[in-house]
Amino acid sequence: MEKTSSSLTIGVLAEAAGVNVETIRFYQRKGLVPEPERAYGSIRRYTDADLGRVRFIKASQRLGFSLDEIGELLKLEDGTHCDEARDLAAHKLRDVREKLADLRRIEAALDQLVARCGSARGAVKCPLIASLQET
Repeated sequence: MEKTSSSLTIGVLAEAAGVNVETIRFYQRKGLVPEPERAYGSIRRYTDADLGRVRFIKASQRLGFSLDEIGELLKLEDGTHCDEARDLAAHKLRDVREKLADLRRIEAALDQLVARCGSARGAVKCPLIASLQET
C-alpha cells in the first residue's frame, strides 16, 4: 500500500522513520517538526515531507549534531545556504576532533593506571584508587 503525500498518521510516520510516537511529539515541542492541522473530527495527517524531515533529524543526530544545531540546519534546508551549512558542519568537525583528542588523553591515562595496577604486588595499596584519590 503506497502512502500519498498526506496520508500518514503519527503512528505510521513514527514507524516509517524508525522512531516512536513520543519522539515525533518531542520534535514538535522543540519546533523541529510542524504539527499538522486537524480537520474537524479527524486525526492529524502527516506528509512525506514530514517523514523526510524526521529522517533528516535522525541522520543529523547520528553525525553528532544537537537538536539546537539541527534546528539551525533545518533553517537552511532550501539548499541556498551551503556556506552557512558548511560552517556549521566545520564547527561540528572541530568539536569531534577535540573530543577525540580528549578521549585519546583519557585512554593513555587509563592505560597507564591499568598497567600500574597489574604491576602492584603484595600489600601495596591499589595504584588506580590511590591515583584517583590524589587528584
